[in-house]
Amino acid sequence: MPTPEAFGLAHLWEQSDLIIRLVAFTLVVMSVASWYLILVRSVRQVRARRHDEAVEAFWGAANLDQGLERLSKLAPDSPFEALARQGCAATEHLRRHTHSTTLGGTLDADEFVTRAMRKSIALSTAQLESGLTVLASIGSTAPFIGLFGTVWGIYHALVNISATGMATLDKVAGPVGEALIMTAFGLFVAIPAVLGYNAFTRANRLELSELDAFAHDLHAWFTTGTRLPSAPVGGPAERAGTEASKTSAAHATVRPGAA
Repeated sequence: MPTPEAFGLAHLWEQSDLIIRLVAFTLVVMSVASWYLILVRSVRQVRARRHDEAVEAFWGAANLDQGLERLSKLAPDSPFEALARQGCAATEHLRRHTHSTTLGGTLDADEFVTRAMRKSIALSTAQLESGLTVLASIGSTAPFIGLFGTVWGIYHALVNISATGMATLDKVAGPVGEALIMTAFGLFVAIPAVLGYNAFTRANRLELSELDAFAHDLHAWFTTGTRLPSAPVGGPAERAGTEASKTSAAHATVRPGAA
């Protein structure tokens, strides 16, 4: 009677055919790709925690150049830096050509800056979502690939048992149990991918909402020269204090012509 040690991954690999080995290789590749994306995205999320600090440092700068320098230092290659630089470039381009006799001289400043910032947000959104499709595909297909390996392994085992003419329970349980390993392997690949996809999707949604708020403030600053104050919270005394602090902060922050 075969012992439990006689069955396992090594025995399954020795007894498997080309189909089972291809399924196992596919799951290994999917697992490696999934964990690579999870690690890369996790590192990026750790770096993204400094974005709030970078935005506050930008608004506390004395001029635009200093604000961009602070963004580059605290949040290099971030969507916030790209958005600020895109808005600055659009404003400078409009300033240089707004008095010309060409079609560009008739452009509305508000619309021009808005479109430039929307382009930056669209590019940043595509960059943030990079790799999520792979995680979603792995999470949704890995269980079925593993199940296919199980079905094929059971079929292969039953054919071998039928050929030997020994269909007793001890002869069937081992090969069938080995085939079920493929289903477990598929779940092992799929579960981290699904959890990572959900976590990164939520993180991206929060970051894009913060980026949209930053774009709103930038747009107000580029078109009016002052940052849009936040909505006051609390009673009349609190609101008066908030407005006073916002007014004093507006005089201490960056100015459009200070570049």
